[in-house]
Order: sequence, then structure tokens, then C-alpha cells
Amino acid sequence: MHTVVERELELKLILSPERSIPVPARLSYRTDDPYAVHISFHINSEHPVHWTFARELLVEGVFRPCGHGDVRVWPTKVEGRGVILMALSSPDGDALLQAPAAQVSAWLERTLRVVPPGSEAEQLGIDDGLAELLAPTAADDLWLRDPWPSDESRDRE
Repeated sequence: MHTVVERELELKLILSPERSIPVPARLSYRTDDPYAVHISFHINSEHPVHWTFARELLVEGVFRPCGHGDVRVWPTKVEGRGVILMALSSPDGDALLQAPAAQVSAWLERTLRVVPPGSEAEQLGIDDGLAELLAPTAADDLWLRDPWPSDESRDRE
């Protein structure tokens, strides 16, 4: 059984230093995809925009600037309130989003309680899957047996 941790919140799409627009968003974390966080938001389009990136990136971005390339995250203060800024870049365009730090942090803490850092692989069952793949089978005995025993080996028996 998989667990989903979600949080609805309002982000701000920063258009300029003086102008932003509210953007309804959903943060989502699923134990069947334990390394990732998912953000969906509506920006006056028919379908929501979906972004997926490493949970670790968002956790680190709550405390210090991190990321490069398509996703960058960093904390700052706006009008005395803690916020998280997320710069997203794609072939379709760039966006700078602002999220309330307290709400993002509380949601992240819930995800970390569900799947603590370092235990993500256990959720995926990677070790169990590898053990199953690498377990010897009856067919392995055929491969390991010498198909042409030498004459010398018969003499010693």
C-alpha cells in the first residue's frame, strides 16, 4: 500500500519585482516514487502544469540556495516573511514561483516522517528485487556444470 502526502497552497508567479499573480498549486509526494516531489499548478491554461524534481532539492532549498539548470530553489524574506523561491526553466518558458516557507516546510516534514531520508530505496524494494534477480536457480546448475568433463576427471573418481 502506498501513501500520498498532499498540500494545497497558493503560490505567486513573479512577473516583475512589482507584480505577481496568485497561482493555486498542489504539492504531492508518493511513497511509490520516494525520491521525487510533484508540483501541479494552474496558470490560466486548460491543463495544469506538472513539475517533478528531487525531494532532496526542495529540502535543501528551504535552508540554502541549491539546484542548477531546470530547477533552482532558495529561501529568502519578502516583507519580513520567509518564502521559498523556485526558478523553473523548460523549452516552453521560465517561471519564478514564490511559496510560503512555513507551509512548504510543514509539508516536507510530513513527507520525511513517512519516508525518512536514506530509506527511499526500501520503499522501492530495490534490494529485494536484486536479491530475487541474483538468486541461484536450477537452470544455473546447468550453466555451472562442465558440459564436457575431461577424461582425467573420470580417472580420479
